[in-house]
Amino acid sequence: MKSRFAARSVSFAMMMAIAGVSCGQQYPSKPIRIVTTEAGGGTDFVARLIAQGLTASLGQQVIVDNRGGSAVIPAGVVAQASPQGYTLLFFANPLWLLPFMQERVPYDPVKTFAPIILTHRSPNILVVNSAMPAKSVKELVALAKAKPGELNYATGGLGSSNHLAAELFNSMAAVNTTRILYKGAGPALTDLISGQVQLMFATAGSVMPHIKSGRLRALAVTSAEPSPLAPGLVTVASSGLPGYESVAIYGIFAPEGTPATVIRRLNQEIALVLNKSEIKDRLMTSGVEVVAGPPEQLGAAVKSDMARTGKVIRDAGIRAD
Repeated sequence: MKSRFAARSVSFAMMMAIAGVSCGQQYPSKPIRIVTTEAGGGTDFVARLIAQGLTASLGQQVIVDNRGGSAVIPAGVVAQASPQGYTLLFFANPLWLLPFMQERVPYDPVKTFAPIILTHRSPNILVVNSAMPAKSVKELVALAKAKPGELNYATGGLGSSNHLAAELFNSMAAVNTTRILYKGAGPALTDLISGQVQLMFATAGSVMPHIKSGRLRALAVTSAEPSPLAPGLVTVASSGLPGYESVAIYGIFAPEGTPATVIRRLNQEIALVLNKSEIKDRLMTSGVEVVAGPPEQLGAAVKSDMARTGKVIRDAGIRAD
């Protein structure tokens, strides 16, 4: 009896494996939708590059579905989609950090979605107004400790990567710099250049022209290792705050339960698109680094960021309700 049951179990497992392979080989047989943020932003720009490349390589139309508002709306669309690889989610850190800032988020960032690929990352650069006496991270920390609450940092949005980078800095350096919230990075940089605020954690793409012109002074980059986006610039971690790391990461996800063969196919095809020299050059110019790693890398990065940045959000009392 046992041998018959075992044989049937093995046969069933083989049938399922064959079905999975067949699904991967036949995929895709219809258009694919990438659900992401509102049109016109940096995430939308990358989504469209990926969609264009996949349309050519997969032989099926890949469209970008822009959804405004917080991560809740696009995540909800994908969470309710059939797990066959035809509705994908392209989002950054707010997807998995929103549950720390808002009650009753209708998804679990780990259990609801299957990671496909960590597409790219974007560290911030710690910059100060050129009139500031601080010329290093250590000098900025000393100045902030000498003037608690008097130094203001600009941020383009509540819970944004530059906001959380600043709060992590405050926590690890044991200083109190004051947040000044702006509607976007543009107005924030304008006030930073004019001296209305003293410092900001800003994307490389937005500040490099001002650094080169001398209107802003770069002190460090927020990635764990030096970044090619800011050649020669030291890291915050190596400048007096060991262990400091704050990077915006972007990934593509599918609904949980999507066949592994489909996940692997998408990972390979998207990586091929992102690693094309012309695509990498365009993204580097816009201030982001291509990663294009395996699904496991995205899953691990999400969990790590939730553990590290989630604590910062709780300790700082950041709420998005």
